[in-house]
Amino acid sequence: MIEQACAGKGPEGLLFGDGVNHMRNSGEKGWFANAVRRAQAVDPSIPRVTPHDLRHAAASLAISSGANVKAVQRMLGHASAAMTLDTYADLFDDDLDAVAARLNDAMPLIALPAGPQTRYARPR
Repeated sequence: MIEQACAGKGPEGLLFGDGVNHMRNSGEKGWFANAVRRAQAVDPSIPRVTPHDLRHAAASLAISSGANVKAVQRMLGHASAAMTLDTYADLFDDDLDAVAARLNDAMPLIALPAGPQTRYARPR
């Protein structure tokens, strides 16, 4: 279905609707809510979801996949990285342990004759 919708359209072409005009969603009576209800009729375990929920899910997946704040900002169309961080800062904080591990891997410890391993040296 997606392949057919993409046929003959450029990278900026719209896949759904008439291909020119954006499909408007009018809340609980709109096309998206109707699609969710149809899916729930087939599988009642499907939760209520909105297009905005999908936007948050996409941002969360991008962040957990390692996207930096500027990439997420551009993806979401936020005016600034600060706006993105105001919304998703708690997800970026989860990266601190991974960043520390990568820094340690990039800068291995060396043994100093007089004490513990406290200094870094570039790998040879």
